[in-house]
Amino acid sequence: MPKKNTIEDHEGRRSRTPKGHFVVYVGSEMKRFVVPTSYLKNPLFQNLLDKAAEEYGFDNMNRIFLPCDESTFRRRIAILARSISFNSTRINPN
Repeated sequence: MPKKNTIEDHEGRRSRTPKGHFVVYVGSEMKRFVVPTSYLKNPLFQNLLDKAAEEYGFDNMNRIFLPCDESTFRRRIAILARSISFNSTRINPN
């Protein structure tokens, strides 16, 4: 039987990661964020992952830690969300 896609949050509770998403941990508090996999294609997000690889390496196979504070991460995610929304409306106008 396949293993369910679950992960413990920073308070030790187990929660399920929605299909098409993955979890990253951000800031000194290691706040948990669920992020769409579509962000992986974006250079802005790829830059964060490159910085994480430089700072933390690839040794931790269970979690992705991003080396930025929570407010910076939230700003970048907001930019990504607007960019993806803008591009999808340009491609599929209603």
